[in-house]
Amino acid sequence: MTHSFSPDYFIARQRFRESISRHGWTLESHPIDARGPHGEELTIDVALSSNVTSDRTLVISGGLHGVEGFFGSAVQSGVLERWPAPTVRIVLLHGLNPHGFAWLRRFDENNVDPNRNFLLTNESYSGSPDGYARLDALLNPKFAPVWWEPFSLKLLWELLRRGMPALKQTVAAGQYEFPRGLFFGGFGPSQPHHILEANFARWLNGCDDVVHLDFHTGLGRWGEYKLLMDEPIDERQRLWMMRWFGEDVYQVSDSQGIAYDARGGFGKWCVARSFAKRYLFTTAEFGTYSPLTMLTGLRVENQAHQWSEPHSRVNIRTKNRLRELFVPSSSRWRKAVLDRSFDLIERAIRGLRADENRADLL
Repeated sequence: MTHSFSPDYFIARQRFRESISRHGWTLESHPIDARGPHGEELTIDVALSSNVTSDRTLVISGGLHGVEGFFGSAVQSGVLERWPAPTVRIVLLHGLNPHGFAWLRRFDENNVDPNRNFLLTNESYSGSPDGYARLDALLNPKFAPVWWEPFSLKLLWELLRRGMPALKQTVAAGQYEFPRGLFFGGFGPSQPHHILEANFARWLNGCDDVVHLDFHTGLGRWGEYKLLMDEPIDERQRLWMMRWFGEDVYQVSDSQGIAYDARGGFGKWCVARSFAKRYLFTTAEFGTYSPLTMLTGLRVENQAHQWSEPHSRVNIRTKNRLRELFVPSSSRWRKAVLDRSFDLIERAIRGLRADENRADLL
């Protein structure tokens, strides 16, 4: 199944659309204003399973962090092939950050991290974690990459001073003051944010129970996954996660585990918007390389993107490196993550169908 990893955003989108057409699902394509590397139209594509009357819906989203969309798209294409006539409603959200997907970035055309952009109505697009401003010069240097820059040594020093939990929280929790910096959440809602706001309730079609799996890569052990919860879960949610997925695979997001407590998360927004009576959102996070390696790759790609020409050699090299970091070319990794993803989706479908377990759903 590793062949289902597409070489670029446009082929991934074409394969997704062709599979939707072949299986008779409903397709919606929502264009954004930003364009591709050669002026191409970019879209968020949505597939809705047909002829399903269930009031239970499984949402599978991918590509919120741009370059991670190669993995999300491969999973969604597999869903269309494995479950062409599902017994629960399925909604597939393909390429939620199409600009980042097409340009091999984690962020969008305004350098916004989409998973820091979904602030709630009582939150403002301002501020940054304590200590981020002091690290700005280290994280976001204002010059093109140079090979002799001792970033790794400086980062290790910060790690020794602060410890990993505190450093992760400071760097990655989301900031709204440095528009050219890492983990910038924006100065207001992004265009994909507006598209989801306008359409999400309609896609769910008034269903009662929603389980939402949002696929990501980059955190955790190589090829393995954790189900990350943005907020503390109640007893029913805990039982649901434990019985259907296993006691050791889910984790409430905090800086003591593989994740951190971030502002503007997509999951918190989905739950807070009350799109369904009962909405369970979890991030399926699949591991690749070490945290320090990932941060180094993010930093140098952003540095090249901000301070070198778009089609320069250094820009292309750092973006290709970023793709490898988030979607490794290893056939073993790709097979492992797809196998585990399909097992996860199968468990979710079985759980949604099981009347006897309905009391444990949320």
